[in-house]
Amino acid sequence: MKKIGLAWQIFIGLVLGIIVGAIFYGNPKVATYLQPIGDIFLRLIKMIVIPIVVSSLIVGVANVGDLKKLGKLGGKTFIYFEIITTFAIVVGLLAANVFQPGAGVNMKSLEKTDIQSYIDTTNEVQHHSMIETVVNIVPKNFFESLSTGNMLPIIFFSVMFGLGVAAIGDKGKPVLQFFQGAAEAMFYVTNQIMKFAPLGVFALIGVTVSKFGVESLIPLSKLVIVVYGTMIFFIIVVLGGVAKLIGINIFHIIKILKDELILAYSTASSETVLPKIMEKMEKFGCPKSITSFVIPTGYSFNLDGSTLYQALAAIFIAQLYGIDMPVSQQISLLLVLMVTSKGIAGVPGVSFVVLLATLGTVGIPVEGLAFIAGIDRILDMARTAVNVIGNSLAAVIMSKWEGQYNEEKGRKYIEELQQSA
Repeated sequence: MKKIGLAWQIFIGLVLGIIVGAIFYGNPKVATYLQPIGDIFLRLIKMIVIPIVVSSLIVGVANVGDLKKLGKLGGKTFIYFEIITTFAIVVGLLAANVFQPGAGVNMKSLEKTDIQSYIDTTNEVQHHSMIETVVNIVPKNFFESLSTGNMLPIIFFSVMFGLGVAAIGDKGKPVLQFFQGAAEAMFYVTNQIMKFAPLGVFALIGVTVSKFGVESLIPLSKLVIVVYGTMIFFIIVVLGGVAKLIGINIFHIIKILKDELILAYSTASSETVLPKIMEKMEKFGCPKSITSFVIPTGYSFNLDGSTLYQALAAIFIAQLYGIDMPVSQQISLLLVLMVTSKGIAGVPGVSFVVLLATLGTVGIPVEGLAFIAGIDRILDMARTAVNVIGNSLAAVIMSKWEGQYNEEKGRKYIEELQQSA
């Protein structure tokens, strides 16, 4: 008998979780029993993310060994991130204007959710100017950054350390071997943890559906449909078009990442799949030096799904209140989002926090977010999947741009997947 693949196991966990959540809708005991299982799974993933990023980056950078080369890669990466996230904002604004998801929605039929915890986080975030964000990339204490899981300072330190290892030549070889071993050991641990994924997904979805119920989606169904439709359009047309330009089929990337996409979608956390997408993009022909830099950095600066959603949700709330937003105001919203959506990943409900920080600046009532907070988890699932595809594609694009992509390796990997399917 053929063994059920991980993607199918996760999907079965997802479906069973929805069924259990729907049957026991409104029953607090579901969360009591299932939440600890979901939390353990998320903690297991978070436990391995930082060791993998640190060890992979140090090895990758040490193998590049040249500050000039790395600076060039960094510059190109940030240019690409800025262009593609701007496209995402524009697509979100266009979709909101064309389909008008907030027009004609009866606000009395919507349930208000408390957003105080998000407001507190936003107040912290708003104190950060763009200059402060740049300053905070440099850690004052590396171990403090490790303990708080603050990814940008960790990336900065790992890059500097990798360059140091490369600079000292033979003396650095034992250090390099240690981190190579650490990276491989952590990938083994990741594969073991992934066996627990179907159970983790079942628990997390069960709790979500039992809390909000399927009924909570009905008044906001138009927003959900527009968000999901726009995300699919963005993946196939925008990301697919960019992939085609460099001779890659976007559906190949989706096929490679099918397990990770179902997992990211059902947990609404792209962190859960970071180690696996780095591993798979290497198998697809990208060098370690590029995947280990581009993908973790993309988790802070290249959140395509999140920026698209923020643009769409901002216009939705304006439509909900009957506020007419002229093109000039929408352009200023685009410019504000280009800045606010960068560098604050790792904050819980990051898209929500960015929206809170943004809406007031363009004259949209912040209270409107309370109407969509209840279904934010459902929307978060979609934008997480888009973020995963966007960052995986970025690794391939940077590898091609640097002339380091291994076509033969990538082709063989796709053939292997097609044979095993």
